[in-house]
Amino acid sequence: MSYIRQLSPVSYEVKQGFVPGMHVPGIVYVNDALKGLIFEELQQAVQRGDHGGFLPAVKQLANVAALPGIVQRSIALPDVHSGYGFAIGNVAAFDMDNPEAVVSPGGVGFDINCGVRLIRTNLTEADVGPVREQLAQALFDHIPVGVGSQGIIPTTAKDMEAALELGMDWSMREGYAWAEDKEHCEEYGRMLNADPRHVSSRAKKRGLPQMGTLGAGNHYAEVQVVDEVFDPVAARRMGIDTKGQVVVMIHSGSRGLGHQVATDALVAMERAMARDGIVTNDRQLACARINSEEGQSYLAAMACAANYAWVNRSSMTFLARPSPRSSQAHPMTWTCTSCMMSATTLPRWSSTW
Repeated sequence: MSYIRQLSPVSYEVKQGFVPGMHVPGIVYVNDALKGLIFEELQQAVQRGDHGGFLPAVKQLANVAALPGIVQRSIALPDVHSGYGFAIGNVAAFDMDNPEAVVSPGGVGFDINCGVRLIRTNLTEADVGPVREQLAQALFDHIPVGVGSQGIIPTTAKDMEAALELGMDWSMREGYAWAEDKEHCEEYGRMLNADPRHVSSRAKKRGLPQMGTLGAGNHYAEVQVVDEVFDPVAARRMGIDTKGQVVVMIHSGSRGLGHQVATDALVAMERAMARDGIVTNDRQLACARINSEEGQSYLAAMACAANYAWVNRSSMTFLARPSPRSSQAHPMTWTCTSCMMSATTLPRWSSTW
């Protein structure tokens, strides 16, 4: 622990030398409660003599600091925990003008562009209380869930190519998203460097039946209630008016397609590392020079997977929103607006839930 020093009540520095080859220090942002968990994990790993597999988060943070081309520092946010190569919650920047700088799929993860979408409604907790069970069942009925789940959004191979390239622009074109949805998504729901030619046929095959599906693990579709407002200005921008307001939150990513993109890249990058003489402290940090063929191919494929994730969440948003087709099914009337900061007045539809 001699390489770790406290900088402030909520930050700690991991000094260069903690692991071999560190180009920059690491910084961990945690409070007292989280500090105990993170450093206890490290101490236990040292006592066990762990050298492989999923390393403790602090050691992963330091290993990232040893990657070629990293600038300033390797940063751990308060939610940091052990991941694949990179710790989850580990942030690092690399100089793209440095010919030695690398890109590593571990820094993005296997579920590329995993994220959440918040959909506000005009309902209150009192409105939904009597129909909670029916509401939960309706979500399961509308949104496919579980490992290997298949979507109900009609998608052909041609649609897949377009969705990978266009992201939410494809969703809008096909009627699965509203124009305002893009305004509340990162990159407006589309990464422009996406090139489906760099996505393997196996990845596309895995993604084709999964459009508009939740998956498993820690993914969820939940009906939630606002129980506290800490920032009224930000809340109003999200369309949150009061405590007790009901919202729907959807958490999912790029499904099997994103996982396959990462897997394909790791295989290619292990070969590139041997060719270019790149050595890392952890095999899980397989990487390639950013400007190499492998690096550029991964960035193009990763952008496609990110676009797929936006389309996936847009498709589930479409499935969760009230539809005029269901207008005779239930007398409850409500509105359901866009994902983050909409205050648009929308038509009122009756919903099945």
